[in-house]
Amino acid sequence: MTLAGWLQISLLFLAVLLIIKPLGLYMARVFAGDRSFLSPVLAPFERGLYRVSGINPDKEQSWLAYTLAMLAFSLAGFVLLYAILRLQAFLPLNPQGFAGMSPDLAFNTAASFITNTDWQNYAGETTLSNFSQMAGLTVHNFLSAATGMALAIAFTRALARSRVATLGNFWVDMTRATLYVLLPLSIIVALAFVAMGLPQTLSVSATATTLEGAKQVIALGPVASQEAIKQLGTNGGGFFNVNAAHPFENPNAWSDYLGIFSMLAISSALVYTFGQMVGNRRQGWALLAAMAILLIAGVAVIYWAEAHGNPILTALGVDPAQGNMEGKEVRFGQAMTALYAAVTTGLSDGGVNAMHGSFTGLGGLVPMFLIQLGEILPGGLGSGLYGMLVFALLSVFIAGLMVGRTPEFLGKKIEGREMKFAMLAVLILPLAILGFTAISVMLPFAVASIGTPGPHGLSEILYAYTSAVGNNGSAFAGLNGNTPWYNTTLGIAMLLGRFAYVVPVMAIAGSLGAKVKTAASAGTFPTDGPLFVGLLIGIILILGGLQFFPALALGPIVEQFSMLAGQTF
Repeated sequence: MTLAGWLQISLLFLAVLLIIKPLGLYMARVFAGDRSFLSPVLAPFERGLYRVSGINPDKEQSWLAYTLAMLAFSLAGFVLLYAILRLQAFLPLNPQGFAGMSPDLAFNTAASFITNTDWQNYAGETTLSNFSQMAGLTVHNFLSAATGMALAIAFTRALARSRVATLGNFWVDMTRATLYVLLPLSIIVALAFVAMGLPQTLSVSATATTLEGAKQVIALGPVASQEAIKQLGTNGGGFFNVNAAHPFENPNAWSDYLGIFSMLAISSALVYTFGQMVGNRRQGWALLAAMAILLIAGVAVIYWAEAHGNPILTALGVDPAQGNMEGKEVRFGQAMTALYAAVTTGLSDGGVNAMHGSFTGLGGLVPMFLIQLGEILPGGLGSGLYGMLVFALLSVFIAGLMVGRTPEFLGKKIEGREMKFAMLAVLILPLAILGFTAISVMLPFAVASIGTPGPHGLSEILYAYTSAVGNNGSAFAGLNGNTPWYNTTLGIAMLLGRFAYVVPVMAIAGSLGAKVKTAASAGTFPTDGPLFVGLLIGIILILGGLQFFPALALGPIVEQFSMLAGQTF
């Protein structure tokens, strides 16, 4: 580890810190329906959309109606995307003549992009036409992110209001998230990416002459526009197979910096929006502090592990001065690789600028564990916020048990009904991750997809289901996931991770919204100070450790000790 490396990391977090307040305040105005500087341009278009769609923007929905609207919209998106992927050969903008996807791969990809997972069991540049990339995947990069933002705002209203039966209007919240936040920022970031060298063209390829005189065909396409919303929407699905390690998705240090900044910007600012909407900005800063502490710790551990290198490679004569550079891009180095890996898994982005499967045992453990914590650091767009709020409710409930008082959070009493729904949501992750992993390691045809035997092979399967259920999308990459078994089960895992989690969360929101918001008393446990931040971090780590440590001990932890002992498998 170097001082220059830490300086690069620190400057990135400082840049994110500077954008949190102005962007957070702007989003609070947008979702409150207040006038913003973009209203003169976008408000007429917004009203036109409501008229065409038959939506009354003044009519709010109960938690159940809000949730059903979200589920219906997601189902329609799934069906449409599945049809595009299957019928690709008959659709326009397909000069390569790519055939449609197989049913199982189309199911996996459609489930992936409507859940903001963007897991890819295919190579984009050799599988998907420009039409499928744009009208299929990029569209859902916007809509899945906007859906997550809408759900987080609905949960926020439940905590901000007193004795209400409604939480807003899903169609309005999703429309505003897309029009006023995601689209303008995506245009700015896409133009910046074009200036940095990312292609933005409908041409499918260019032919170059190599130094040896041979001809090389280089795939092209509308990369910059997809890359922008991929990062801003915490999507992660790349235009090319190797994602942000590809020089056309991530050509230099500046594009790498902008990509990481874009991942963090909206998700972090949305937590400030929460504090603004509930009338207590300190609450937002407290949640951000817990997220930042855990995320920075993850960056530090990955950086340390990779910078110390791999003794096995050193014994083979590889220069250890640069640490473990296997699977990494020299143009980014150890510091920015560690930062990218932690951020993309602390969020639900899933984009990668290095191959996580080539990390050391400890370096690979951290990204996997950050996903297993629930994708809350600061998590996916919207999903990270409502996931962290579930942990906040669990924390105040446990604190209340310790002191013998009815727990409260933002003036709302937390009782058995909310805890039942909270535990139902929290248990979805270990049930699906560990359940599918256990089944897969018992099936010979599933084990046959492993690229590396031993503990790393277990890690490949464990990471795959962790990434799917966590709606992340990154992978250890040694696993051949494009089989009927993995395409189907990973697709189901993604759907469970998104919808089986959010339905009980919205039930909590409905229950809290109906309660009276009371003023804090002398006995109220403060949830905006260092004590609460420490308690929240402890609860997150304890739950994550209890649920996943046994599985991690058989995979990346064993691999780390084996590496230190010079043992290979």
